[in-house]
Amino acid sequence: MSFSFFRSIKSKGNNIGIDIGTSSIKLVELEKRGGRFNLVNYGIFELQGDSGHTSSSSEGWQSILKLPDEDIASGIKELLVRAKISSIDVVASISSFSTFATVIEMPYVSNDDLARALQFEAKKYIPIPLDEVVLDWSIVGISDSERVKSAKPSTVEVFLAAVPKDETLRYQNIMKNAGLRLQALELENSSLIRVLLGNDLSPTVIVNIGGRSTSIMIVNRGYERVSHNYEIGGFEITKAIAQSLSISLEKAEELKRKFGLMKTDENIVNESMISLINMMIFETQKTISSYEESKKEKIANVILVGGLVNMPNFANYFKEKLGRDVLVGNSFSRLVYPNELEPIVSELSTALSVAIGLGMRDLE
Repeated sequence: MSFSFFRSIKSKGNNIGIDIGTSSIKLVELEKRGGRFNLVNYGIFELQGDSGHTSSSSEGWQSILKLPDEDIASGIKELLVRAKISSIDVVASISSFSTFATVIEMPYVSNDDLARALQFEAKKYIPIPLDEVVLDWSIVGISDSERVKSAKPSTVEVFLAAVPKDETLRYQNIMKNAGLRLQALELENSSLIRVLLGNDLSPTVIVNIGGRSTSIMIVNRGYERVSHNYEIGGFEITKAIAQSLSISLEKAEELKRKFGLMKTDENIVNESMISLINMMIFETQKTISSYEESKKEKIANVILVGGLVNMPNFANYFKEKLGRDVLVGNSFSRLVYPNELEPIVSELSTALSVAIGLGMRDLE
């Protein structure tokens, strides 16, 4: 089941997947031909600060999501023009910070009875009144204690998700102002699961490092089981470099992308950001250990996505410190794309993961 918090009439043409993040807007246009997804076009709009800025403050580097709706719509329209995209049907993601999601156990009853029961059960997990959210749910498995083939289960696992209604209205307004037609609004994590895992049902961790935040998600049997978010992302690392070297944020970003975590005598940015990256790794390990201990189940893979993953030696360092197999997510693995993109595929793959997953959703 694909979770949607807004639905419209199914489009017959190409669809746009659009990911409005904290520091950038990313979109892709996909077409399905002969059972394969084809990348028709893509665009990335990044929010930048003042080039002369040298202090440790984040002025000029505000979150895109905190901008007025009209400004976000203008950024999207600029992307559409630059990328020469004419399609108007769009699937958008909503950040995990704006949603409530959990897996709960419920009695095994009919779908109608379960839907009615969830209206009462959801109040225990959702911190705002239910009349202020759009609620969605799906049965995702049989409780581990009930795995007896010869007997009818008495309890099932239900994935419960909710999005504030004002957020769904906001996204509709933004897309309308951008001249687009919103086909569906879905969880950001659902898009990542679709594009990175496909039919892989093994327990997997997806670490999504954004501009302003990092999300650590555990997926099992194709559904999100645990999601841990904290506000440390690529920008905090850039800021740490700027503070340490007394340089502008733009210069710090340039050094970060050039040197990253390379082990050389010339790497002057390494020490200034290593503590923040170690914190990301510590949080990942803590989330994994807690899940494995409570579920008595081993995590098979750890997948990294997000712009920071392209930083030199980042993935290798993450793997070494975590002590587990770590892969860089490849959202282009099921895409047909122009040959001229080959030199930058690895960079685009991590940056466009959510947007590609969104485009795949409505083309399925």
